[in-house]
Order: sequence, then C-alpha cells, then structure tokens
Amino acid sequence: MASRTPSPTFTDPPNYSFPAHRLNRVLRDSTKQPIVLVACGSFSPVTYLHLRMFEMARDYARHNTDYEIIGGYLSPVSDQYKKPGLLAASHRIHMCTLATEQTSTWLMVDPWEAVQDYQRTAVVLDHFDHEINVKLGGVTTADGEQRHVRILLLAGSDLIATMSEPGVWSEPDLDHILGRYGTMIVERAGSDMAQAIDSLARWKHNIHLIHQLIQNDVSSTKVRLFLRRGLSVRYLLPNPVVDYIEANGLYVDDGPNASASSGAIAAEKEKAAASSSSTKS
Repeated sequence: MASRTPSPTFTDPPNYSFPAHRLNRVLRDSTKQPIVLVACGSFSPVTYLHLRMFEMARDYARHNTDYEIIGGYLSPVSDQYKKPGLLAASHRIHMCTLATEQTSTWLMVDPWEAVQDYQRTAVVLDHFDHEINVKLGGVTTADGEQRHVRILLLAGSDLIATMSEPGVWSEPDLDHILGRYGTMIVERAGSDMAQAIDSLARWKHNIHLIHQLIQNDVSSTKVRLFLRRGLSVRYLLPNPVVDYIEANGLYVDDGPNASASSGAIAAEKEKAAASSSSTKS
C-alpha cells in the first residue's frame, strides 16, 4: 500500500488552477482502488505513443489489478531543462492540450510543472497527491464513502532505465517515487526492462511492467528529425498537433539531436543540481 503521509503545502504559479474537468469523482466499482496516472516528460512534441501509453496502462489495470483509473495527466517539464529540441512551455502545453482534448475523453494536461523552475518528479507527484486528495478530498463511492486516490507515475522503459543509472536519481527521491507512489512502465522497442527492474528490486511490488503487444517506436526525437528534413509527420501525431506545428513553423531548426533516454538523464541531473543549490542557498 502507498504511504498516506500528508503532502506538503504548495505555492501555485500565478493564475494557475488544477485541471479536474475529466477526473471521475465517483468510483464506479467500490471494490477497486482509485488511481490517477501521471506522465512527466518533454512532450516536444506529444506523439500518439505518449497517448497510447495511457490506454495500455488502462487495459493493464483493468485486466491485471484491482485498480480503477479515474483520470490521467500529462505534466510537461519546465523550460529550464534547456534540452535539445525542447520547445517553449507555452507551445508544448498547447500541443498537449490539443491532443488530449480532441482525441481523449479522460486525459488532461497539468501546466503546474511546466511554468516554473525545476521541479523534481517526486515533488510533481506530491503536487498531484495534494491537489486530488487534500484539496479535492479524493473520490467517493456510489454510497458516499470517501476514498484516497493513489498517484502512479506512468513512464516508458527508457525512463525507468535512468532510475537504475548510478548518480542520476537520488536515493530518497527513488524511495519516494517508487515506495510511496509506484509506477507503471511501458515497454519500448529495444529496451531491456528486466535488467533495469533488477536494480530496483526493493520497490518491485510497486512497479508494474506493461508489454507492448503492437510495437511502436515513434519518439519525439524522430518526429523532430522528420520535421527538420521536411518530411511529413501526419499519422505519427494527432492531426490538431500537426496543424499547430505547421501553422507556427515549429522544429524547422531543432539543433543537435538527443535521444529520449539521454535527455531524461541530463534532465534529472540538472534537477538534482538545482535542488542541491537551492538547499544550500
């Protein structure tokens, strides 16, 4: 079971409001544990695979767990990462919103992380826990019983691989993310999930592995490469996102290439450094 230690108090950015318009506030099956999925990433740009991960997680939860997923969120990272290909947060938030609002009935975009300085993934999950369980009061069953909602990190296997990389994630953060909350990991082509999980064995009970039955290796990195070369990216991304990219001339000059895995490693190192610096000051 996830720890229910009270979440810290947060100071929200100006004009921020937590999106909950698609959050199912009443549990359909009172025997199930209510779950919210949170995917943290660059989403530069958001692809069909990002959205497909949520659907795979929902299928997995339905057939393999006692979870009931009541909502899903994309949480774009801050501009402070300065990763290759990382578009301004305003564009990335807008593209994610177009993708979720026009292609899904249960996914939402939370801009809280994107419009600030560095926020560690552990803190982002605390933010969702605070918004949903403290401010909104969790969910209720059909007969009015209040239930605590469990927050789960949804990630690709390239991200979980960075968690087993020495020096990338701090031990307290790993324990907080995997011990208190837990994660659903979606297999990606060419990844060795077993090796990554072995090094995270102490939290194995909170790590759910989801295998792709239809392999999909579309990535934001590859999409940006196509765009730089003047190639079509239709049917790799939702049409509203493609239209937005074309209308705004985005990703024409994207700079050096970087894989999703190396980008995640660099981002977490920068997060750790920024956190350490702010603690010392």
